[in-house]
Amino acid sequence: MRGQLIGAEPTAGGEPAPGPPARGPDRMPGDEPDLGHHGDVEATPGLVDLAVNVRRDEMPDWLADPLTASLADLTAYPDPRPARAAVAARHGRPPEEVLLTAGAAEGFVLIARTLAGVRRPVVVHPQFTEPEAALRAAGHPVERVLLDPADGFRLDPARVPDDADLVMIGNPTNPTSVLHPAADLAALARPGRVLVVDEAFADTTLAPGVDGEPESLAGRRDLPGLLVVRSLTKTWGLAGLRIGYLLGEAALLARLAAGQPLWAVSTPALAAATAIAAPAAVAAERAIAARLAADRDHLVARLSALPGVRVAGRPASAFVLIHLAGADRVRETLRARGWAVRRGDTFPGLGPDWLRVAVRDPATSDAFTEVLAEILEA
Repeated sequence: MRGQLIGAEPTAGGEPAPGPPARGPDRMPGDEPDLGHHGDVEATPGLVDLAVNVRRDEMPDWLADPLTASLADLTAYPDPRPARAAVAARHGRPPEEVLLTAGAAEGFVLIARTLAGVRRPVVVHPQFTEPEAALRAAGHPVERVLLDPADGFRLDPARVPDDADLVMIGNPTNPTSVLHPAADLAALARPGRVLVVDEAFADTTLAPGVDGEPESLAGRRDLPGLLVVRSLTKTWGLAGLRIGYLLGEAALLARLAAGQPLWAVSTPALAAATAIAAPAAVAAERAIAARLAADRDHLVARLSALPGVRVAGRPASAFVLIHLAGADRVRETLRARGWAVRRGDTFPGLGPDWLRVAVRDPATSDAFTEVLAEILEA
């Protein structure tokens, strides 16, 4: 099995039905994942947080200073033009191919509400649940392509129906941490289709000999219907600021922008976007990605040494997905021991035997895996 196609039909009242269960080795018929569940719910104060994928290092002065300075300008309405130009320059695009948003989540809502005429939207899972949740809230029937854990959750473009006119996929994918080849994603683009690639964690990826973000489509202007979704909240610890952006064809972005309220992105968020798009910030991201890769390798080695724990695929981002029999019970025991990890059963295509673990520094990973080992031995 290389994947499954699961469909959902709208109800008579126009609201999307919950959809059929994602049937597989970890999903029993009748179960439907909670698409509205997110890791921040699990990060209870007082617990060591391995449930949320936001980096928690101290903010650098080159970011903190313009953020602080922007507070003096709050009497004026936000002007997005400088930030838009900075982001466009970073990706080698004209400004009209950039749409700034209040986090990536707003982008998914704009897509779902604006593209009301799509006939066959498909979401490739397991992935971040907000894209499907936004589609359903806008009344779309949603079909799921479920990637196969036995195949490392790798994308097979042939699994996506030819007549799908909206396709949504993450790269690297949350929660699997799999980085799909850019060529496989590009193969999904075609006239008459909008291809949405969620690159919220693209700046966490690294590859030998690659100067930049491996497998990113952010600079591709030749693919019809491509929309790249980016977030600036993960690497720089700005989840509370809400800043992201879309990259794509100018005409499509103009349609999406028409659905935004006036002044959708705040002045401090625009200041952050401008600073993070600067060449020095991009170089800093590459250095952070290199440290993250080493920390991830350390965590994967520790997890792989534990009996019954299987690390999924080839992790490439700031988190690792693991399979463990009885993981739902282990998660509760971890909470009692002071550790928060992300449950897996709210992601379509997974189930109660999956957990997502954020990559932290080696000392934190060592302490976590020691506690996990004790729980498994009990």
